[in-house]
Amino acid sequence: MDTLYWQKGSLQVLDQTVLPEKEVYRTCTAWQEVRDAIAVLAVRGAPAIGVAAAYGMVLAGKALVRERPSLTAAEFLQAFHAVGKQLEQARPTAVNLHWAIARLVSMADTLSAQPVSCIVAAIETEACRIQAEDLEINRAMSRFGAEELLKQDKPLTILTHCNAGALATAGIGTALGVIRALHAKGRLLRVYADETRPLLQGARLTVTELMADHIPVTLITDNMAAWVMKTKGVDAVIVGADRIAANGDTANKIGTYGVSILAKEHGIPFYVAAPLSTFDLTLASGADIPIEERNADEVRTVRGTPIALPATAVFNPAFDVTPHTHIQAVFTEKGVIRTPDTAHIDSFFRSHH
Repeated sequence: MDTLYWQKGSLQVLDQTVLPEKEVYRTCTAWQEVRDAIAVLAVRGAPAIGVAAAYGMVLAGKALVRERPSLTAAEFLQAFHAVGKQLEQARPTAVNLHWAIARLVSMADTLSAQPVSCIVAAIETEACRIQAEDLEINRAMSRFGAEELLKQDKPLTILTHCNAGALATAGIGTALGVIRALHAKGRLLRVYADETRPLLQGARLTVTELMADHIPVTLITDNMAAWVMKTKGVDAVIVGADRIAANGDTANKIGTYGVSILAKEHGIPFYVAAPLSTFDLTLASGADIPIEERNADEVRTVRGTPIALPATAVFNPAFDVTPHTHIQAVFTEKGVIRTPDTAHIDSFFRSHH
């Protein structure tokens, strides 16, 4: 299953809201359709959201030329900037969305002296480059993560939360990429996958991916994680990330913070796998990360079936923030950031940029 692909001027997006029962692709021919696909979680996972947003901006550029062929470059750029601001509203927490849009807007701005047709061609090439880069980033990150975990020198039992796999990226995944690398080396004993309420990305997506690759995986409900850590010999927790602050505090799918507390209590190392584009060095700490709150019916129902009264009050944050003090290391495409804090992250970025 391809998470998304660009085909003849349209973006094909695998609709993850109906997995694993159905494999259906949404055809996006307008940037608004990409925005909607991101908003409803048809496409999800920070890296994949970034790639989708890049193609959404390409669709916006093509539409502007088609609908207003006499646009000057200055007029095009003004409209292009406006679309970017609207597309950014689809999901507030995942920084890759904002990163990808900013990258294309910046490229368009540097070409302001060129004809509009040249600007549109350049941003399409850049969007394709972002997708290709994500595949290579996943491979490098997986290699660095596996090398770090192999230091335990035994077949490993891993616990993961949500879906940080191929379905969350344009490649093999972040956390699941590391797991795939361990499996390929014959050093993976078993994966325990939290179901990840309320939208069950662990049950529907992570388990489906790992089973398809014949990787041993056991599904557990979120409230079983502590007992599994205590009784099943979990050697490490690996998760993805949607935004990492300058001090290493990490926003990820709701429930991750709780898993980090359980891991700390049981003396189990807790790792984050994320590309450098997921770091937001403009934010000093996780307290500054905006947390998206979603529709209450995601909690009041399970896949459309009511499990609570319709008038039930609900708090439904999509993400929480794990303190950097709970994180043993962050696996990136440029290497491993151990004991991530402001000093270590700043040093890492200085040496790799």
